[in-house]
Amino acid sequence: MRSWSPYVLLVAAAIALDQWIKHLVETGLAFQEKLDLLPFLALFRTYNTGIAFSMFPSIGDTGLIVIAVLVVAFVLYLATRTPSGHVVARLGFALIIGGALGNLIDRAVYGHVIDYILFHTPVWSFAIFNLADAFISVGAALVVLD
Repeated sequence: MRSWSPYVLLVAAAIALDQWIKHLVETGLAFQEKLDLLPFLALFRTYNTGIAFSMFPSIGDTGLIVIAVLVVAFVLYLATRTPSGHVVARLGFALIIGGALGNLIDRAVYGHVIDYILFHTPVWSFAIFNLADAFISVGAALVVLD
């Protein structure tokens, strides 16, 4: 178990940071009002009732929770099968699990995921996402790189 301690701590830290920032967003940022930080970056609080990029909202909360739990279980399975020397992959798996659990908490508690980061230009905008989504994306990239 000792070899897994840093990864468990990373999962816990990712969840804690994600939930803390979402609390700050919920209590301090008006709903669906853009707050520009940079010419290409804004805060924009909204709710995602689907999964990644708002896909499949018709599945419902229970279905989306089941999917999230299955994904976390599968990633955990992959992580346990990864040799201890693959530190980068294990860090990636920990970030994926932390991000997925952060969004799962939102879905279980609120019935939606709180999103707030918006990359945009005057004529284009990327999907609105959150720190948990960034953890998942960075984690996936680390797994692929390793």
